[in-house]
Amino acid sequence: MKRLFYILLLLAPLSMVRSQAHLNTEEFYVGAQGGGVASMVWFAPDVPQSALRPLLTWNAGAVFRYVGNRFVGLQVEVNYLQRGWQEIEREEQDDGTEKIFPTYSRRLDYIQIPFLTHIYFGNQYRGFFNIGPHIGYCLSDRHLTTPPSTGHQYAPIDNRFDWGVAASLGFYAITIAGVWQAEARFNFSLGTDFSSRAGGYFSNSNNMNLSLNIAYLWQIKAKRKR
Repeated sequence: MKRLFYILLLLAPLSMVRSQAHLNTEEFYVGAQGGGVASMVWFAPDVPQSALRPLLTWNAGAVFRYVGNRFVGLQVEVNYLQRGWQEIEREEQDDGTEKIFPTYSRRLDYIQIPFLTHIYFGNQYRGFFNIGPHIGYCLSDRHLTTPPSTGHQYAPIDNRFDWGVAASLGFYAITIAGVWQAEARFNFSLGTDFSSRAGGYFSNSNNMNLSLNIAYLWQIKAKRKR
């Protein structure tokens, strides 16, 4: 029931598409994006991590966008996304400050497909907000450093299929040479890496990451509505 509520919540913005005034000319865009990613995993019981020392990786993919309504469109992507987590230790210094030392890193590589409602403002220069669900599949699971001998989080992950929500803010300019875009995006997985069923060690092991991306899109010949 809880998962059904999440799904309905994520799909609710799509209803805005029908309520907006239609454009006289539909807009179709296709392009590519990529950028840096800062990742952590929300573990319960807790695994020591720090927002100041996330796992730094990258992502890249293809973007398909359709805008047929004023202020609202739809966007689908196919992305290669690296994420995971980095464990740390904290050490108090003689001067009373605290120093953070990375101790272990693990990277999970995904194919991810977001289905996003694209909400924009402006004409040639547009600010935008994207929100919607995503699904994904873990292609590989790598220990970037040698894991300690004990710890439930060092075992192979239980769930390779992933699902969750993505939200982003950004800006793009429509020019003769194409569409240039900058975006900040937050991804949160509602699925868990490790089993959260009764008897499992972790009740939460949800991926979360922040990415800063640059995209180049090309506007396919616009289609005028009849």
